[in-house]
Amino acid sequence: MTSVTRRLKEKEQRRRAILKASQRLFFKKGYQSVSVEDIARKARISKGTIYLYFHSKEEIYARILMNDIEMFHEKLFDIIDESRTAADILLQFSDFYIDFFLNDRELFRILMTFMLRADDLNFSDEMNKHLIHAANKSVEIVDGILEHGFKTGEFYNKKDLIKGRNVVWGLLNGIISLHLFAGKESTREKRIRSNVREGLGIFIKGLKTPVSSPGDTGK
Repeated sequence: MTSVTRRLKEKEQRRRAILKASQRLFFKKGYQSVSVEDIARKARISKGTIYLYFHSKEEIYARILMNDIEMFHEKLFDIIDESRTAADILLQFSDFYIDFFLNDRELFRILMTFMLRADDLNFSDEMNKHLIHAANKSVEIVDGILEHGFKTGEFYNKKDLIKGRNVVWGLLNGIISLHLFAGKESTREKRIRSNVREGLGIFIKGLKTPVSSPGDTGK
């Protein structure tokens, strides 16, 4: 093993040690209660060494959760069953999406902050690329569901695919953002699910409504 190879291997091992120590602390104490100093002590390295590998605690947390996001997307791709209606698939997609972020609210906060105010998060270029890739995958899944609806004739207005996808994306993230960190905890999940269902119901009804041609009087 060359000296260069050895150094690269040691660097990767230290990076993994930081992530492993962080994951244990986040699980035990919660994200907000863990500091970079805590992570350094757990990993038995200096605080300065942490910053050689990660720009912030949020980046460490986001990196740990990227694997979960990948698994989430793999499951989502599995629900696109062309034997079912696009409306049913879209509603199931929304349930998956809500479940994931109800179970990890801090990840949702990080992703929304990244999309709205990326400069507020001290992420590396590599982390930025990973998060953009993750967001794009979710968008691609929505595109696939709508395409299925247009292909089977269940939905109309294929030319508005991008607008439709943006509506779904905005509706889901907007409602989750509105309720996830506010209101009574006991009714939070019910409020999110009912608002999303009702909103998507209106949207789906619109997609299923044929659009009149110019000059069509409806007679």
